[in-house]
Amino acid sequence: MNALLVSAILGVLLMLSSVFIKNKSYIHTLALAGLAGLFMLNLAELNGWLLFEIDLKGMLRFDRYALVMNAIMLASLFFYLLLSGRAMEKVGPHYADYLALLFFICAGLFMVTGYASLLILFLGIEVISIPLYILTGSDKRNLKSNEAALKYFLLGSFSTGLLLLGIAFFYGARGNFSATVSVDPTVVGSSLQLASLLLLLFAMSFKVSVAPFHFWTPDVYDGAPTVFTSFMATIVKVALFAAFVRLFEDTFSLQFSIWQPWVAGFVVLTLLIGNLTAVFQQSVKRMLAYSSIAQAGFMLLAVYAINGDSKEGLLLYAASYSLATIGIFAVLSHLQDYTFDGFNGLAKKQPVVAASLAIFFLSLAGIPLTGGFLAKLFMIKAALAYQPWLAIVAVIMAVVSVFYYFRVIQAMYFRSADDQEMMPEFPKSFPILLLVTALLVVLLGIFPETLLGLLYF
Repeated sequence: MNALLVSAILGVLLMLSSVFIKNKSYIHTLALAGLAGLFMLNLAELNGWLLFEIDLKGMLRFDRYALVMNAIMLASLFFYLLLSGRAMEKVGPHYADYLALLFFICAGLFMVTGYASLLILFLGIEVISIPLYILTGSDKRNLKSNEAALKYFLLGSFSTGLLLLGIAFFYGARGNFSATVSVDPTVVGSSLQLASLLLLLFAMSFKVSVAPFHFWTPDVYDGAPTVFTSFMATIVKVALFAAFVRLFEDTFSLQFSIWQPWVAGFVVLTLLIGNLTAVFQQSVKRMLAYSSIAQAGFMLLAVYAINGDSKEGLLLYAASYSLATIGIFAVLSHLQDYTFDGFNGLAKKQPVVAASLAIFFLSLAGIPLTGGFLAKLFMIKAALAYQPWLAIVAVIMAVVSVFYYFRVIQAMYFRSADDQEMMPEFPKSFPILLLVTALLVVLLGIFPETLLGLLYF
């Protein structure tokens, strides 16, 4: 709760900072300091220390799982600003406003991971979505950015309508908005409750880009400024998945037999569409958009199983996937050519950057000794407890993903650049920061207990 309120206050301060601070480096440093403060506040709350106490009237509930997820998101956002924060200056002149919107989104992220009422879930999703519409269309000179913002706004509004209708049916069935399980047999078996369940399932599937509700994702991710695509595809996605899990674990657990087959179908469809479509992409940015859909299929296994393995796996997925994808997009934002040819010969000119990228792609592919491998392993193990065939499909699709991830590694190490002038120039500190991020991904694969231990100790 402390981090939520302070995040909103920091957003207001950053919004006003452009009036008094003209040096963008100072604004960037202020944002990093604010994130570090939020991270410390979150850790303090994890250890039972509160800066101030507020009677939440049962609307919010920050348990250890929510606080650990918040810590992962804040750490990922810190690395995101370190690697890509200055790239926002290329988007437009409103640098402080972009950072302010990120802090407002942070407040929404904390709401969706810690909600105890469906009203807070709705408000949190809207606090996240509205600034994202603005950031998606922030490059006003680019028609693709404008188109992406309009498409995201229209389809996002439609999914919000489904969400609201589902919440209305939920209230009609139960007479309250409390996100807790009901043992009343008249509620459990009511048609209003069933309609609410399906509408909320469809609305949340849209928000996390699960097939067949994924159709907005490639165009929006491809059209949005690269620096903001990175944020949307990682930190926002994992927060919404945490809300997805909480909704079906805490609220609809007694209807498990009804919604689990639906989720299993969505998992298969998402893995197939995401991976098979990514194979045929010629733009790395668009390939990463379809890769994000495929990764959502793996994360959806946490909703399908809702057991100890799946919840731990989602934490590992949140950390490893976010760090790896943020690192890849940070490099991509410095490139002029987004095709696979744009990575030709990168290992010769920028060996540290290329090695870090290789680790990121290996993690996304689920290769051992990376965080991505253990995250996928936890998800597959969780699925095995219910349907072995679903785990087999996930393994096959993970093998397919190796093909398109290794295309980039092949371009970096086994091809030469046709035009040396097109090779990117990175800031001096960038390769070191990227390498540190890559090492964290490896450490997650070797010492996962460092992260997972926060859940229990």
